[in-house]
Amino acid sequence: MAGNPLNDGLRIEPTPGNATLVIFGASGDLTRRKLLPALYRLSRGHRLPARFSAIGIARTNMDDEGFRKQFRDSLREFAGVEPGDDIARSLAAHLYYLSGELDDPAVYQRLTARLQEIDGADGVLFYLAIPPSVYGTVIRQLGAAGLGGRTSEGWRRIIVEKPFGTDLTTARALNAEVHRHFEEEQVFRIDHFLGKETVQNLLVFRFANGMFEPIWNRRYIDHVQITGAETVGVERRAAYYEGAGALRDMVQNHLMQLMTLVAMEPPIAFTAESVRDRKIDVLLSAQPLVNNGRPNVVRAQYAAGWVAGSEVPGYCREPGVNGSSTTETYVALRMQLDSWRWAGVPFYLRTGKRLPKRTTEIAIQFKQPPLQVFKAASPSSVSPNLLVINVQPDEGISLRFEAKVPATRMQLAPVMMNFRYGTAFGGPVPEAYETLLLDAMLGDPTLFARHDFVEASWTLITPVHEAWRAEAAAALPQYEAGEWGPKEADAPMAADGRRWRTL
Repeated sequence: MAGNPLNDGLRIEPTPGNATLVIFGASGDLTRRKLLPALYRLSRGHRLPARFSAIGIARTNMDDEGFRKQFRDSLREFAGVEPGDDIARSLAAHLYYLSGELDDPAVYQRLTARLQEIDGADGVLFYLAIPPSVYGTVIRQLGAAGLGGRTSEGWRRIIVEKPFGTDLTTARALNAEVHRHFEEEQVFRIDHFLGKETVQNLLVFRFANGMFEPIWNRRYIDHVQITGAETVGVERRAAYYEGAGALRDMVQNHLMQLMTLVAMEPPIAFTAESVRDRKIDVLLSAQPLVNNGRPNVVRAQYAAGWVAGSEVPGYCREPGVNGSSTTETYVALRMQLDSWRWAGVPFYLRTGKRLPKRTTEIAIQFKQPPLQVFKAASPSSVSPNLLVINVQPDEGISLRFEAKVPATRMQLAPVMMNFRYGTAFGGPVPEAYETLLLDAMLGDPTLFARHDFVEASWTLITPVHEAWRAEAAAALPQYEAGEWGPKEADAPMAADGRRWRTL
């Protein structure tokens, strides 16, 4: 008698066909911290193909055994895996390495030969874990070597890390370059926020429960706040961050992705194209962020201060940062959607470095009841209902509502009802890169950005940067490290009769 598929995890967990992962930038930080540990966890969970191999490519002079040692070292440092682990030893035997310059055609000839040597590779997934400045170089070389596009030998797909362009012009150019060598269905533009369990659960929360979607509109929701806060500074990324800033680094991709998941209309079906069609509708309905040449975005830069009990320098004193830099490390903005569902409901987005707490959350504040029935009986004011989706680090969902305080007289107080993944389901929550690597091997692009989404987000962001370039450098406010941003960020909220949540 057949087993129950609901009780048999092997029957409902898809596994990709035999595949090879090719990592460009294999000696870099992203590979060591995220990709190699993700491969180990997928292997431990029996989610990798029966025949799986990985080929690392980088300038660093290293051979196969050197790459395997890097794999073991990264597992020990970033995944707590001790030497001698059977799964790690088995997976390491299928790791290979090629060294060379990424603009050298000989490297791609050797890659082609190595792929032919590997038995049973039904498909190849290329991962560009490299600086954005060389995306085009690698894409062109893959095309010239006949490794892009469609092939009768198996599927070919490519993962491109953020940032995908630096403005609308460069994003369009990069899309055009990619499409010269790969079909759109082969391109996976990665945003690791979308791989987080809570972000994925937002779709389930909205569209698999009958109690929330009827009130998910302008009649019941007052406003939405999306926060991406970091306690760290620029760290070792000064060369990248100086040319990016908070608006490019966080808002154009991560926070806009979260906003579209909150605001999108129900998809016809849970398919990649249906979900992504509804997300792009949100961006197309967004009002411009620049009016009469003035951006409706507050920017600031952190000064010296204290974070987590330690004194930290200001941004302009960080190693590798220009002492007179005007790069923003904090932004706050108000987005308005011209749609039937959201007309009149503001979406407030903020992100910053050197803030008091590391957290990413979506806070949906509902409107007050139409009549304050308990105003005369209770001296305490009624707090509006609040739904909080905690994206990281404590993944879960919280709901705030009013309750009566136990006493002989009527007194109200807000209480929180909390759901946490770790508590409810037990076991570790999958890392984002595990989910996204697996989806790319399965050919499921639902959690990846489509070309039109990227261009639509840059259409909103690029005019802000153009307006900033026309402003005087002295216009850049500062905030002390360890504070929740500049006072200038409170003014737009106060003008609307609202304030930022205290986290």
